[in-house]
Amino acid sequence: MSLPSTAPPSGPSNAPPAVVCAPRSARPVLAMFPGQGSQRAGMARDLVRFHDAIAVPLLERAGRTLGLPLAEICTTGTAEELAATDITQPALVATSLVVYEVLRREGRFAPGAVTGHSLGEYTALVAAGVLDPLDALRLVRVRGRLMAGVSERTAGGMAAVIGLAAAQVEAACRDASRHGLVEVANYNERGQTVVSGEAPAVAAACELARARGAERTVPLPVGAPFHSSLMAGLEAEFGAELSRYRFTDPHTPVLSSVTGEWVRSGEHARELLRRQLASPVRWVDVLSAARSAGFTDFVEVGPGRVLSAFARHTAPGATVRSTNDVRRIATLIHESSHREKDIS
Repeated sequence: MSLPSTAPPSGPSNAPPAVVCAPRSARPVLAMFPGQGSQRAGMARDLVRFHDAIAVPLLERAGRTLGLPLAEICTTGTAEELAATDITQPALVATSLVVYEVLRREGRFAPGAVTGHSLGEYTALVAAGVLDPLDALRLVRVRGRLMAGVSERTAGGMAAVIGLAAAQVEAACRDASRHGLVEVANYNERGQTVVSGEAPAVAAACELARARGAERTVPLPVGAPFHSSLMAGLEAEFGAELSRYRFTDPHTPVLSSVTGEWVRSGEHARELLRRQLASPVRWVDVLSAARSAGFTDFVEVGPGRVLSAFARHTAPGATVRSTNDVRRIATLIHESSHREKDIS
């Protein structure tokens, strides 16, 4: 979970250069897939209207696979219908997959590497050839159900701390621990860090953060302490589910939001998805690794513009685009088509 970016630009990273596939152009693109929090009512409506030959079959097949009316949920569903975690997750992944397929088929979009913010990592793994699209949707459906179950058993929550260094947020969490468990869940950018845990401890950590200079703290509209050790009890059950699916080695390099480093193999990707439930999202490290590998062109593939804002602040001077609406998608299709012609 994350809020729109607010932080000033950070300096260059000293992360070691990543080993990636040879770029197809002088400016290889990093495709970034959004996570939970980027969903919105009607997020696939214009995709179905303007790209029906791609969007409709994909959404209908996904819906049949999961036993959910995904086409209706993603086009005419209300914000309240999308609020349930076990619905949000497959709906967001399905919509992001539609956007990616539109770019790929109509614009010959071929990123040099891919990454995803938490839930978005599943979409990234599909784009990299690690996971079958329907298998990814089956997994996020189970993931959503398990995470929703935690919200029923635990009075937890999350909040974004704006305008305070991550180290100070970590210290606030330690000092608030007498009220219960609270930990950093998302290192989104230098000026935005998300905390997660038991509700009283989250409230105490936010109070301490404001007292120490945070510009503000914003409770996030979730009912579970995502990316905290309170989710660790799900790892064994979800790990068993992950073992049922085939993971192949990526044909496109993947940066993991669990480690901020490159995924080494299909088996490595499987293990990272298991760990992801209770591990913080290291988005600052993801973007630093991308910059160290020479990426200066970032495209957010799916609903929302949160990741685009993070990239603008973390990688000043980079070219950053989103696909939040069909106009932006059309522009990117045009650019990708011309780029492909220039390469060939």
